[in-house]
This record gives sequence, C-alpha cells and structure tokens, in this order.
Amino acid sequence: MTDINLTDEQWTKIEDFLRQEPNAYLGKDEQACRRFVEAVKWMSRSGSQWRLLPAEYGNWNSIYKRFVRWCKAGVWERMLGHFAEDADMENGMIDSTVVRAHPCAAGAQKKW
Repeated sequence: MTDINLTDEQWTKIEDFLRQEPNAYLGKDEQACRRFVEAVKWMSRSGSQWRLLPAEYGNWNSIYKRFVRWCKAGVWERMLGHFAEDADMENGMIDSTVVRAHPCAAGAQKKW
C-alpha cells in the first residue's frame, strides 16, 4: 500500500488548484488544510468509520462536515477531473479501485 500522506509536490499542485476553487476555503493555516485533505485520503483508503479517524488529522466531526460541504459544492469532483490526466498525481488521488468495502458488501456470511 502506498503512503497515505501527500508529498510536497503533490500538495503544491492540490493547493494551486484549491486557491482557484471558489468553494474550497483554505483558511490561514495551509498545514491544517493539508491535514484535512490527507484525512479524507486516509478515510478513503481505509474504508473506516469517521469516528475512527486518527487524532493526528484533527477532530473527526469537523473533517466530516468540511468533507460534506466540499461534496455538495462539487469540489472533489472538479479536483478529480482536473488531475485525471496528471501521471504525477496517480498516488495522490482516490478512485474506486482503492476504496475498501466491508466484507458483508462482498457477500461474506454474517454471524448472528
């Protein structure tokens, strides 16, 4: 499995995109925004519940609310489209091939 954290080069490209995105508020603390994007990447890769997000990424509920705002505003969709052809970002973006499903979603037998 590849590293969850973004490289500085990947973050620079994402940050440049987000600065031009009207619905993505970066705030004054760029590192907090980077942690947020890395937290979403961790969630996507792990398939875990939001409440189990490691504390190093911040408060899970705040991250979840910001994630939902960006979803509703279409930020993630535009970001994926923007970087779809960038070979340097292949490990920086999430698609359905790396998202894990719960075993019962694949037909695993349930123990009652």
